[in-house]
This record gives sequence, C-alpha cells and structure tokens, in this order.
Amino acid sequence: MRIVDDFPRRVMEEETWIPLPDGSRLAARIWRPVDAEAHPVPAILEYLPYRKRDLTAERDVQSHPYWAGHGYAGVRVDIRGTGESDGVLTDEYLPSELEDGLVILEWLEAQPWCTGDVGMIGISWGGFNGLQIAALRPPQLKAVITICFTDDRYADDIHHMGGCLLGDNLSWASTMFDGNACPPDPDLVGERWRDMWLERLEGSGLWLAQWLEHQRRDDYWKHGSVCEDYAAIQCPVYAVSGWADGYCNAVFRVLEGLDVPRKGLVGPWAHKYPHLGVPGPAIGFLQESLRWWDQWLKGTDTGIMDEPMLRVWMQESMPPSARYEERPGRWVAEPDWPSPNIGSQAFRLTQGHDLVPEDEPREEPPEATLDIRSPLSVGLYAGKWCSYNAPPDLPHDQREEDGGCLIFQTGRLEEALEICGSPLVELELSADQPVAMVALRLSDIAEDDKATRVSYGLLNLTHRDSDEFPEPLVPGQRYRVRIPLKHIAQQFPAGHAIRLALSTSYWPLAWPSPEPVRLTVWPGDSRLLLPRREPRPAEEAALPAFAAPEGAPALAKTLIQPSQETWRVIRDLAQDRTTLEVVHDEGRYRIDDIDLEIAARVTERYGYAFGSYDSVSGWTEWQRSFRRGEWEVHTLTRTLMTSDAENFRIRATLDAWEGDTRIFARTWDEMIPRDLV
Repeated sequence: MRIVDDFPRRVMEEETWIPLPDGSRLAARIWRPVDAEAHPVPAILEYLPYRKRDLTAERDVQSHPYWAGHGYAGVRVDIRGTGESDGVLTDEYLPSELEDGLVILEWLEAQPWCTGDVGMIGISWGGFNGLQIAALRPPQLKAVITICFTDDRYADDIHHMGGCLLGDNLSWASTMFDGNACPPDPDLVGERWRDMWLERLEGSGLWLAQWLEHQRRDDYWKHGSVCEDYAAIQCPVYAVSGWADGYCNAVFRVLEGLDVPRKGLVGPWAHKYPHLGVPGPAIGFLQESLRWWDQWLKGTDTGIMDEPMLRVWMQESMPPSARYEERPGRWVAEPDWPSPNIGSQAFRLTQGHDLVPEDEPREEPPEATLDIRSPLSVGLYAGKWCSYNAPPDLPHDQREEDGGCLIFQTGRLEEALEICGSPLVELELSADQPVAMVALRLSDIAEDDKATRVSYGLLNLTHRDSDEFPEPLVPGQRYRVRIPLKHIAQQFPAGHAIRLALSTSYWPLAWPSPEPVRLTVWPGDSRLLLPRREPRPAEEAALPAFAAPEGAPALAKTLIQPSQETWRVIRDLAQDRTTLEVVHDEGRYRIDDIDLEIAARVTERYGYAFGSYDSVSGWTEWQRSFRRGEWEVHTLTRTLMTSDAENFRIRATLDAWEGDTRIFARTWDEMIPRDLV
C-alpha cells in the first residue's frame, strides 16, 4: 500500500462525546480538516461495536484521516455499551442502536464544521447498520457504502444458511462474548471505568443462547433485514464484497431489489476492506470511495454513475489452498443486474455419475436412483463460512470430501467456460428421516485431478418451501427442491472438468441433522444450471482501471510477541475421534501513542466420535488482556456447544481479573430444543 501523508487539506484529530436523550454518551473519534469550521465539510460515519480506541485503530487511522485530508470529516463512533460509550450491549442491531444512529446524524448536522450531509460506511456490522439506518430515511444521510453485509439476517448471515445452523454461529457468538467483556479505557472515562466494566460483565448475557431460541425466520430475524422493504431505502448505495467472503450474495440481491442509484463491486477478497483485500489483488478503494462521496455528498459529477452497475473479478483456475495471496483473473462488468448477458447452461445428472448437457438423449431408466449417507468427516476441509484469510480458512483439496459424497462430473472441457452469478441445483429426492440436510459443492477439476471448490450451497430440507414455516419430511416421500449456490465469477479452463458433489452433512461448517440420514436421488430428474457468461473483450478492455491501494500513515505500534496461526485436522484412530482445531494467537503489541498493550488468543475445536451424531461438539476459548503501567485487566471466556437428537446444550463461563484479583465469574448451562434443525 502506498502511504499518503500530504493531503489537499491539513487534518486534525479529536476524541469527543455525543450526548444521547437519556443522558448517556457515545464515544467518538473524529478526523477533519483544521479549517472545517470556516469551510464546513460533509461527514463520513462508521458506527461499530469494535472499539475505536484500540481494536479497530489500525484500520481506522489509514482510512478516516485519508477522507479528512480530501475534505471530509471521518467519524468513528462506538455503539452503546462498547469501547468508551456508556451502557451495555445485549445483542446485534437493536432498535436502540438504530435510534442512537439517528441521534448521531442529527448531532453531526448541528456541528459548525459539518455541512449537514452525511455518508455511512462500514464493513460487516457497519455495513448492516448503514443500510438499516438508511431504511429509516434520516434527512442527513445522503449515501451509503456497505461492505461485506447482508440484507437478510436469517437467510444469509453468519447464523444460518439454507435453514441450516452454521458453525460460524458459535464462532461469532464467542467473538462477541469476548468483545462484550472488554473494559473501557480509564484514560478516557476516568474512575468510572470499573463500574462500567462490571455493568457490562453482568449485563451483556450469552448471545448464543438467545440466537438459538430463533431457529426459523421469525420476527427476530426480520428486524434489521432490509429485504423486507427495499423501497424504504431512498439514498444511493454502493454494495461491496469478495468471493471469499461469506456475504457476496447480498450484493446481487440489493442491486436487483433497490430502486435508487446503486453500484456493486465484488473482488477476490475475504472479509476485508478492498484496499486491504486478501486474496489479492487489492485495489485503491479509498480513491474509489472518494469518487462516490464526491458524487453524492458534494454534488460533483465524478463519472462514477456513467460506469457499469456491477464490476466483478472473474477468477481464473487455481490449485486448492487454504490461503491465497493472489487470485489471478480480470475485472469484468455488467450494465445491470440481473444482466441480459448471463445465460443458463443446464446439465442433467446421470446414474453413471456424469453431468451431461440437458439436450443430450437420456440413456438411463427414468426411475433410476442413487443413495448417499455421508460420514461426518465431509466438511473438515470446507474452511469457514466467512473467511478472514487468517488463519488459513479457505477450502482445501476437495477429493477427500468427495469420498463421502455422490459426485457427478462433466467430461474434460473442449473450450473454456465462464460463469457469473448463482449456480442452481434442482434435485428430485427422498429421505429416510423427517429432518435432513443436503450440501452441494461445485468444484473445478484440474488436469492432475486436484479439486478446487468454486461454490457451494446448503438446504435444510424441512425448509424446502419456507424458512418461516418449516415442515418435517415424510420419510420415503419424493420431493423436488431447488438449492442456489453462492454467487461466483469463475473460469473453467479447457482440459478441466466440472464436478458437483452431494452430501448429507457438512460439519463443522454446518451443524449436522439430529440423526444420520440416507438420501435417495433421482438423477435423471435432477439438474445443474450454470450462469454462463460469454467474454466481451472489447468492453472489458475499455473498463477504467482501479488505482493502486493507498492510505494514510499506519498506526504506530510496537510488536512485543508475534502472532501465530494453526488450522489442524486431528484424527485420533485410537479413540476413534476427529477434531478440527483452529488457533489464532494475535500475539502482544503496544499502541504507542496511548501506551496500551493488547494481547489476545482464540482457540476453537470442533469434533465428533466416529459414527455418533450425539458426539458432535464445538468448543471455543478467548483470552484477552489490556495493560498500561500498573493497570492490567484480563478476561477468559469459554463456550461448549453440544447436541443430541432433541436438544442443543450450551455451557459457558466468563471470568475477569483486575491485576491478580478475579473480580467476576459467571457460568451458564442452557438447554434449547431443536426446531427442525
């Protein structure tokens, strides 16, 4: 990344407080031009629970001062109950969070250095609440950039996929369990810090249990899902994600659903800002964002709306790996979405495990069937639903996974095939249990037979007709289901083959069904539909190139202990137990300008005993500490989630120390009935 330290306008920084109607205060960090009171500027708000003072400081200082140097106020606010803001945070996207967001916008409008026009930007949580606040139509909010986000909190978030319970639901709950236990910084809040900390430790609660109370798409998930009423959003939206991210589908849905000026951008990246994007190539996203802000907050015609609505990175074939530094490919564009340039290429499944063009004559009997009952090992090489590319968390070679699946494969391609969009699988099937799931994976099979996962999809078959009103299967009854796979832009080279793999489990990416399941598939009545895109070289050559990444000077910090990462599959044949162990030790470092040392380590283990669905378990542990001089605090959170055929069980502990004294300890033991999951 190129570092920029000479901007058109000189920048100042301040820590301040935003008063709320109930007397509470939100903590804000603001970068703005020093002459902004004489020459007011629009504001760019990023509103998160992730601690502006320390945990997001490294990212913040490269973006917000950059915007400020180009004539904006970069405003970073901690949500109520996080960082140095007052209160306790008890869940995601609460009505109070959105109401506080409206107060922030009103406060910004009233500042002498602000023109009154505001844009909102954010990745993940900040991408969610930017759209949620836009749906409330505050007059100050003129435009949004939403990154790695969702418009549907049930269908496409870290909690569920296709009605299946995701393993990342436990992982993410543990992340927030740790974050909610962190204290405010005494340097900002003074002696109140201890009372504020104890209030949070006591009151934040066990979010995992709350989420498991809602296993279907009820009003709990509809709240904050802007897909419920796209028309409520009346300001321009720039939607951004990456193919390795869990949230890329939402970009395509909002382009189709919104009726406002909008753009979409999908690169090869994991859950990262595009100027920090890995897998690369990263782009000059801060420059791109300025084009958007100048267009909608300053009224300058930057030409950004003259360009195609959607730009995506067309990935070239790569050998399988759990981590990529770069994904070769090229930028392609579509003028609208859905695009008239995307067609459908259909393949029929066969009893001989082939994928054949649908228009070829049938050779097998129409009533021919195939059965599959997958082992729990299918999924150990799946990676995470939401990849951060650290530790290495992308899917590895799929051949071991395929051993527990029904597979269907094309012949070797005579010419390259490119797809862009959501592959779709239509299956004719039956199950021998009332609750069952199906996992589907689309892979690129190289000439040396290595299998690289391109896309995948899940469906809890009790949700075949509705996520809100699931119904058990009738064992043995034949059903027709449609399973969309994740959106992707991918080239399959000549000489490669395309493989579709079908399994009845995908652990630990998704929690298994209550009992082992045997699925029967009618291949002759099942098909794969690929969103085929023909290259348009002249149009692609005319696309303006993205600039190289740049940002403001990096955070000054001192490394005390380096980070360490591992991702291990452990097969203990003596005990007949398999464990996926993930360790991300963030090491220890000091933020120099506030003399604050931070350390954190997370360990996750997902395991099962051979053949035993009741043995499935997920365990997480977070350790975190903050230290400045003689002040030191340390927290430890642990969560164990297990299940049997009828219930989920959660056992969790939270411990906190001030120095060597444990000042808080609490345990939870919750039993939650399974609801057709």
